[in-house]
Amino acid sequence: MALNEARIDPARGSAHPLAQLHDPATIRARCKAVMGSVESGVSPNFSLNRSQLPAVADRVAALTLRRFPDLVIPYHSRWRHFEAGGLDRKAEMDALMAGRSVAEQARARFDLTVVSVLLDAGAGPSWTYKESPSGQTLQRSEGLGVASFRAFLAGTFSSTPGDPLRADAASLQRVDASVLRTVFQSGSDNPMVGLEGRASLLSRLGQAMEREAGRSGLQARPGLIFDRLTEHGTQDSVAAVAVLGEVLRSLAPIWPSGSNVQGLAGGDVWPHRWAGSEVGSAAEPGALRTTDRTTEGWVPFHKLSQWMSYSLLEPLQWAGVTVTGLDALTGLPEYRNGGLLLDGGVIVPRDPRLLSRTWKPRDEFIIEWRALTVMLLDELAVLVRARLGKTAEELPLACILEGGTWAAGREIAKELRPDGAPPLRIESDGTVF
Repeated sequence: MALNEARIDPARGSAHPLAQLHDPATIRARCKAVMGSVESGVSPNFSLNRSQLPAVADRVAALTLRRFPDLVIPYHSRWRHFEAGGLDRKAEMDALMAGRSVAEQARARFDLTVVSVLLDAGAGPSWTYKESPSGQTLQRSEGLGVASFRAFLAGTFSSTPGDPLRADAASLQRVDASVLRTVFQSGSDNPMVGLEGRASLLSRLGQAMEREAGRSGLQARPGLIFDRLTEHGTQDSVAAVAVLGEVLRSLAPIWPSGSNVQGLAGGDVWPHRWAGSEVGSAAEPGALRTTDRTTEGWVPFHKLSQWMSYSLLEPLQWAGVTVTGLDALTGLPEYRNGGLLLDGGVIVPRDPRLLSRTWKPRDEFIIEWRALTVMLLDELAVLVRARLGKTAEELPLACILEGGTWAAGREIAKELRPDGAPPLRIESDGTVF
């Protein structure tokens, strides 16, 4: 899909044919419809045991207090992985950027964030990364994050002489699986899944940034998203839904997998027989929901784009930009959040043998599990806040995830399985999970 076909912004009411599928309120509306099929007993895949939800909330609240005793909880963000092992790697990057303008520092952080999130899609249970400056050996998301951070600082994604701290279109388009094998220290004795898919994403990112720069006159790098959101650093307030809208608009052409809806690339949007056609508007809280027959039966998630949006909140704030409406974005329906609800006995497969299969993202079983995860995370957030004595304003969903549900999903997985693997397996090309 060409970039001019992807100009969607739910906060501005664009008339793009798929605009409703990029609105977080529609994500919730469609997931609620899918949950209805489970609650009514129509679904052959799952039932719900909400009596287990308080115990899961207890676990999340207790873990949150252990990790953040003062309840000063940062956002669920890629920047948390850059802190692995207790190291302040941001400070290291900040020192390297001393003397740059606020806007140029923000562009560099956007470059790093976008590239690093696109490289974060499950590494497999046996992969490890050894960081040479610290000597730390890291796994899973922390290892992926630190590896991409080190590659960024080394100039792997820059083609600009004398300026390694950038990711520009020319360099991104040259990334292939062999480059990423080096970045991630991957080989036959240290295998990583999905390298080809990740390399394809970065190459397509470079192409998209080059085309976007040609239209806008901005630099051909992910940092142009900062300029688009803030009008070149002149705006001091941005809505979270606008961040997601800009991410979806700018990156729409890069996804090699996902669904086609009405002949257009929909990305992380999938068909479900009970999804319905209800939509909403994240830009207008409390507005009456309507129906959208053109996208009836499709459930949007945009997990990776929302994860990226969460990860861009801090770079915006570090640049002096206030981000509003955080809870318009949804919880992230992926291995750890959804695994917590499976392992915690809230989401119950009707046939336990279904968990032993390997699934694809478009399978109804997976779509349904993800839809339930989105809705139950909202319910869980209410219970966790009550246990911690916090309001939604004091503890937004982005902090509940970090505090949090994601870490609790990893914790319970380690308790139940020796390798800490999630409770189900999904065939991934590195672009959805």
